[in-house]
Amino acid sequence: MDEALLAQLTSSQRKAVSHRDGPLLVLAGPGSGKTRVITCRIAALVDSGVRPYNICAITFTNKAAEEMRQRAAALGPSGGAHISTFHSLCVRILRRYAEAAGIHSNFSIYDSADQSKCVKQAVKDCGLDGTNFPPARMLDAISTLKNKLIDAEAFQERAEDFFSRTLSQVYTRYQQILAERNGLDFDDLLMKVAFLLETDSAVCGELSNRFKFLLIDEYQDTNHAQYRLAKALALPHGNICATGDPDQSIYRWRGADIRNILAFEKDWPEAVVVKLEENFRSTAAILRAADSLIARNTNRKQKALVAVRTDEGKVCVEGHEDEAAEADAVARQVDALLSQKVPAGQIAVFYRVNAMSRALEEAFVRRRVPYQVVRGVEFYNRKEIRDLLAYLKVLANPADEVALLRIINTPTRGIGKVTVDRVKAFAVSHGLTLSQALARADQVPEVSGAARTKLMAFSCLLDKLRRDIVGPVAPLAERVFRESGLEQSFKGTGQDGQDALENISELINAAAAYDQQTTEPSLLDYLQQIALFSDTDAYEATSERAALMTLHAAKGLEFDHVFIIGLEDGLLPHERGNGDGDELEEERRLFFVGVTRARINLYLSYARYRTVRGQFLRTVASPFLFELGLDSITQKDEEPEDDEDAFGGYGRRPRLASRPVPAKQAEPEFAPGQLVRHKTFGLGRVRKYADMGANSVVTIQFNTGQTKSLLLQYAHLTRV
Repeated sequence: MDEALLAQLTSSQRKAVSHRDGPLLVLAGPGSGKTRVITCRIAALVDSGVRPYNICAITFTNKAAEEMRQRAAALGPSGGAHISTFHSLCVRILRRYAEAAGIHSNFSIYDSADQSKCVKQAVKDCGLDGTNFPPARMLDAISTLKNKLIDAEAFQERAEDFFSRTLSQVYTRYQQILAERNGLDFDDLLMKVAFLLETDSAVCGELSNRFKFLLIDEYQDTNHAQYRLAKALALPHGNICATGDPDQSIYRWRGADIRNILAFEKDWPEAVVVKLEENFRSTAAILRAADSLIARNTNRKQKALVAVRTDEGKVCVEGHEDEAAEADAVARQVDALLSQKVPAGQIAVFYRVNAMSRALEEAFVRRRVPYQVVRGVEFYNRKEIRDLLAYLKVLANPADEVALLRIINTPTRGIGKVTVDRVKAFAVSHGLTLSQALARADQVPEVSGAARTKLMAFSCLLDKLRRDIVGPVAPLAERVFRESGLEQSFKGTGQDGQDALENISELINAAAAYDQQTTEPSLLDYLQQIALFSDTDAYEATSERAALMTLHAAKGLEFDHVFIIGLEDGLLPHERGNGDGDELEEERRLFFVGVTRARINLYLSYARYRTVRGQFLRTVASPFLFELGLDSITQKDEEPEDDEDAFGGYGRRPRLASRPVPAKQAEPEFAPGQLVRHKTFGLGRVRKYADMGANSVVTIQFNTGQTKSLLLQYAHLTRV
């Protein structure tokens, strides 16, 4: 490897890059050059004689994988290594070893909307009431089981109580429906590959021999299925490099298990551990606050955050009267930054839940501040986009009944629900897929002659389009859009139709870009990329607009100026995680991730009143604010406005009355075990008391089962 490049690395980075054989754990703090280390390590392995063909690097988002591919290619021959997400790797394996996995290679990947339809059908087929057994709850439970590698058959054997036995029926039927439609959901991709590697020694041996060096990024976010999959691949040779940070594990709610990285040295006793502690991203003030915050967690591996930057940024905390005042203050500050020639793309606003973007968007529109809401999957959820993609899915996988039912009368071609139900019944009675039954519509006695003609014409259209599925995707998508009648259906329908046409045009442009960037474009591969698309992948870093996004979507990004709003107990930490256990630690890690996205300045805010489910409620500042180690917090009253109508006709807001939080003053102590009463939450017992003077926080477990961390000066507790 180039000596000049090695010389640019820190001593800890060089140690990680130069390690060759055997297990390696790289504990990489935020902004520590993790991606650079991984790509340089790939180059170093190639330089030592390892073929790029034998290297597999796995990360969690398409954007991160693409960045890694580009960086590896820039380092020369290392560009031939396989770099992808876990799910993309699994799709590739399942396409290649479909027969061994017991599936068809042209399977569809079902997104959340498709899964929802299938599980609703499963609940119905099991004779259950969707009100008592909500499909969404059933699907969440099934996903959890799959992440733990518990298939329907295994779960059926262990189901003992009423709910488990009912869930077992739904799980079994759901899997049958997926199989009938040649579909896999996201969890299936991981589960089937993990099972394949653990049960088929020939396949596992072939893949382990292919991928002799396994590099896994963001190891703290792996779930049990990913953990088992990686272990099976690496066990024959032991060349596994796990890079990650326990302090940035924020996906417990979707199955990520922080124990995977915490127990790495137990799984691989010969592992070399390298800590990347130098932070190249953030100013010292931000890192001091982040260090003070995350030190409160116990499930972590100790490491420091050492600032490399010498410029001194700032961390500001402000309280506002309500969410409208908070949003307006953020919009005003962003506008001020823009007036100072700060690029809009270097400004971001983070929040805990998507619903919080509404007030921000209103404030940004009012002040004419350019912004983008990073919620990228919404483009692919638009009706016209889903309609065209459904046609493409059926061409790739004729058994995809969900997609077929979507397009059979889209655009309207006179095929009604009764006719479709009769064809479906014919398909079931003759052991056919719905697509096969359509081709034999002339044999369905219950269907009238006119309806048969329409069904046969639709089936012939699909057959004709299917002849061109090999090769570039964009020309096929354009032809489908035209010949299916979709294009004509939008013309002459006003602005809505024009918007739909523009969206379809954008989709075809994206398909054309895919064709140009791919050596061998294929419809299956293109549909796979869309199915695995995430919010973070939609973020346009070059956009001259400030970014609004959730804290989860912010993972992996960085900005010069970061605003985090809604620092209130019940929002951050979220009410579901407001306790003493693992969930509270994850909420703290989520805040830590948001804090460490900032390069220069960090602006934190909370509202003293917020509208929750239609009620205007008093809030309590987040206990996390007092864990940052800051000297004081500035509270602001409502902001003056020049425009009387700027707040919807409610008149001008009072003038600023800024004041710091009072210095420490004597507060009564509440010892753990003390029984107390709160006017809203009722009786509870003190779990923990943090004496911070006026900012003291008391954590209480209430008889309702809720655990709340309350700012003592506002809690108005009564001893019992």
